[in-house]
Amino acid sequence: MTTVRNLLEAKETETNFSVASTDTVLNAIKMMAEARIGAVLVTEGGKVVGIFTERDYLRKGENEGRVAKDTRIKDVMVSKMITVTMDTSVEQCMALMKQYNVRHLPVVEKDHLLGVVSMRDVVSAVLDDREFEIRGLENYIMGTNFQS
Repeated sequence: MTTVRNLLEAKETETNFSVASTDTVLNAIKMMAEARIGAVLVTEGGKVVGIFTERDYLRKGENEGRVAKDTRIKDVMVSKMITVTMDTSVEQCMALMKQYNVRHLPVVEKDHLLGVVSMRDVVSAVLDDREFEIRGLENYIMGTNFQS
């Protein structure tokens, strides 16, 4: 069973992109575009206080008449984050994402941010796990002694 620990270890970069709550939405979306990511963490005094995603920009930004260059992140961020630990399974992540309709889960242990997993990370891992299970079952049925 794949865990969040496995996902974070497999990531190419360990960078956790963040912006200050007083930064503008324009700065955040520029950072997300350059890094090709869909969310940034929001900090105040070095502590993570929220998350800002592409969806937040669409729903709470321009849609409500705000202008990205004049809007502060704290006015459109989500402060109630759903978090996971390193030992959370990808299946549990998927269930949380579905239940709370989120695409990013910060990974936190002992009040320390360790990373962020995205829906793309989770779905990819779940599909890999299922493919491995299917191969094992096929090999068992065909009597190939579990060779892949």
